[in-house]
Amino acid sequence: MHRHSLTLLLTIAGLITLSLPSRAADWDQFRGPNATGVSADSKNLPVNFSTTENVVWKKTLGTGIACPIISGGRCIETAVTGKKGQEQFVISAFDALTGKDLWKTSFPAGKLPEITWPNQHASCTPCSDGERVYVHFSTIGLLCLDAGNGKHLWTHKTPMPFYLLGWGAANSPILHEDKLFFCLDDDLDSYLVALDKYSGKQKWLTKRPEMLGGYSVPVVVTSGKQTDIVMAGSGKLKGYNPETGKVRWNCNSLLRTIMTTPAVVGDKIYVSVQSYGDTARTLKFALLQWRDTNQDKKLDKTELGKAFWKKFDKGDANKDGFLVGDEIDDAFQAKTNRVGGGNIIQMIRGGGTGDVTKTHMEWNLDTKAPSNIASPLVVNDQLFVVKEGGISAAFSAADGKTQWPRRRIRNLGHYYASPVYGDGKIYVTGENGFIVVLQQGSKLKFLAKNDIGESCVATPAIAENRIYVRTINTLYCFANKSAEQKNRK
Repeated sequence: MHRHSLTLLLTIAGLITLSLPSRAADWDQFRGPNATGVSADSKNLPVNFSTTENVVWKKTLGTGIACPIISGGRCIETAVTGKKGQEQFVISAFDALTGKDLWKTSFPAGKLPEITWPNQHASCTPCSDGERVYVHFSTIGLLCLDAGNGKHLWTHKTPMPFYLLGWGAANSPILHEDKLFFCLDDDLDSYLVALDKYSGKQKWLTKRPEMLGGYSVPVVVTSGKQTDIVMAGSGKLKGYNPETGKVRWNCNSLLRTIMTTPAVVGDKIYVSVQSYGDTARTLKFALLQWRDTNQDKKLDKTELGKAFWKKFDKGDANKDGFLVGDEIDDAFQAKTNRVGGGNIIQMIRGGGTGDVTKTHMEWNLDTKAPSNIASPLVVNDQLFVVKEGGISAAFSAADGKTQWPRRRIRNLGHYYASPVYGDGKIYVTGENGFIVVLQQGSKLKFLAKNDIGESCVATPAIAENRIYVRTINTLYCFANKSAEQKNRK
């Protein structure tokens, strides 16, 4: 090929590239890029929206609380439909901009276990690489679908999870390079598994016997030349080799029950955790409160359920048919990891080997600010948290110093969804169906309180200069319509 011909082709290619509309970053897993909850490039996001204001499109789905994801121009969600005993798991894809139905794939749900409100059976957030969609359902396992047409590609069966407090499954997978990672911390047999994302074949599986039931999502942390899959769990934050599944390091600083997901900025890992009770309150205190139906301060097998009988027998030292006092902890908690409750916010440097508790913890706060469910948001050197009652607080991400103390954000109630950020704004979603919008900054600044008319437990997604909100039954796409109209002119 002549040099001038090559130059001409390259010029044309460049012009074509420049003429294509730029796409905002995808929100392709739970809480978007690496579970941060941060959209770095979204602009002109709406401040005010409702069931009738700034609605671009909406869809009635069925019940569920999985967070919507945006990948390759598609908005993907899950739901449960059908009558009791005939339920179907449904995965749906829509055009992210127009809401056009692209495809819908269903699977028989089988016999669904009883779970505790507000959890739903469609609770695990999918993830996608733009070509494939991955999702977990407790009665099926991990599924892989073609992102273009919804065709089922493979299934990886996983054990049914069991939870002492009846919470039900809500663990979500993530992608890193050519692997799909999934952690299921339950009260029976916790593990972290890596699968080949193309075939579904298991690369490795690492047991997590010290872990109690939890819902933290894996995050990817790179420190220098070392990249780890990092998991928060009972008492410990652990870094795993993504190629082998071997534990590289652990930080022994967490609490008994972990439902929040760490926020990662560079090689800094921010953990915000609240677990019932204080440091002396190990698992036995929670179980006696929630499982001791006759209030005799001991547990028998009928109060726990058949799935836990083997562990019951292990803890019943005197074989009298009851678990009393420390026998409860002996049955379900490792003696090397007998941790209690409390309230903490920490910043831990990633990387290292072995026990890094003393060497890699940069700062630690014993504070009443954290939520037990809503994950922390870290953006612009600020760590933001919200908890029950709409109580918020903000801290310096660099050193943990208070930027504003605990203050309410004008919406009482429960908070299960995690806060998200885009376009200088923090969106805080309450279970009562109100979304409060705050101006991100060193002082608490209230912008709006928006009513979306239905209970909302799912964390919103931000992409394509829009915010996607999933209520119990409905999926909304909101945009700043006036800004979009100006851009078209």
